[in-house]
Amino acid sequence: MDHQDQHRRESAVIIPLGSRRAPEDVRFDRRELGEILNVYGRHVASGEWRDYAIDFGRERAVFSILRHTGETPLYRIEKDPKRAAKQGAYAVIAQGGLVLKRGADLARVLKVIDRPSKVVG
Repeated sequence: MDHQDQHRRESAVIIPLGSRRAPEDVRFDRRELGEILNVYGRHVASGEWRDYAIDFGRERAVFSILRHTGETPLYRIEKDPKRAAKQGAYAVIAQGGLVLKRGADLARVLKVIDRPSKVVG
């Protein structure tokens, strides 16, 4: 390496690009999970539901309720912050994709699936 190459190398300016952090996944916080699990637990205790799955993504978080492991979810509870200003961040979606309830208050949205079981007798 001659003197000129060394001078070029020493005078090079490195400009760091702005930190480009990947967007965080949307998640349920502790309070939200507590509300969801309270409803879920009551239905598990009554034998209606047996399993669940949680999925966190860039656009939404989803809590899926299953009657049996490996089946299509009976319900999906979704948190989508992009919808918060217009329709509310929370939704309960039935198995066929029908939105049963949407809103900004998770507890109110969950009431659509937390109705007491009917006693047949």
